[in-house]
Amino acid sequence: MGVLKTANTDLIASKFLGKKVAGSLNYAPELLVAVPRCENRRHYGIDENNLPFAGFDVWHAYEFSCLTENGLPVTRLLKLKYNCTSPFIIESKSLKLYLNSFNMTKYGKNTADCLAICKKIIENDLSQKLETDVTVYFIPNNEKKVEIFQNFTNIARFFDENELKIENFKENPQVLETETTNITTEHYLTFDSLRSNCRVTHQPDFGDVFIYYKSQKHIKEISLVKYLCSFRSEYHFHEECCEMIFKRLLDLLKEGDELFVCALYTRRGGIDICPVRYNCKIKVADALLDITQLARYGVKQ
Repeated sequence: MGVLKTANTDLIASKFLGKKVAGSLNYAPELLVAVPRCENRRHYGIDENNLPFAGFDVWHAYEFSCLTENGLPVTRLLKLKYNCTSPFIIESKSLKLYLNSFNMTKYGKNTADCLAICKKIIENDLSQKLETDVTVYFIPNNEKKVEIFQNFTNIARFFDENELKIENFKENPQVLETETTNITTEHYLTFDSLRSNCRVTHQPDFGDVFIYYKSQKHIKEISLVKYLCSFRSEYHFHEECCEMIFKRLLDLLKEGDELFVCALYTRRGGIDICPVRYNCKIKVADALLDITQLARYGVKQ
């Protein structure tokens, strides 16, 4: 599929990318750039008016910092989320530059006041830009991580890698294979080598993908690995990749089958993006979607 070139992509590139960007020493909401979701969804046959999934985009900004009125630095991990029904996503470099504009800006007489003011400002700016409700929370520095994907099994355990031959590195659903069984089975799978590339910067993005499905159909694990590897030379945003994986797998299953896809990308520039798409309730999503919890763990985070 390659690069999905759009007018909005050109806008982002012309505004920030390939240029030396100093950012701002003062609060600068004008740095934010929104990208329409509809472009990629239309390209892959996802109906904006009848989405086959629910879900959220969860972000962690590990390097948020600002100052109190007396100059005391305040540093926190910022977690934010917004619904996948929003017409736009936020472009990650613009979010980084925007959050950095708080670094030398002074708010509040103490730490609590400072964070409360920043929370209100950021929620308002992002909600206006994305035309949806955005929720922001500053996670305390002593907060413990919550392990939420313990029941997921590395997909590599289901086959002998010596029998595996991967030749497609452009998104290719044709490699997926299924078989029908007589019983409905739950599958909890994870793949730790997802790689795609930003469709603006062409820089690689790495992550772990978690897939749950409940069906009488069985997606052959060796074919699923081939499919996930086919993203290696694709150029898409994180949210788009998650939706593409969900749509391709949903097309294989029967009507009424349950499906959950979550992509936990590693941080780049101090920020990570964790899109979640599902058509069912699954307990592991609760902690990730809980804005007050640090629900990421592992050496990659």
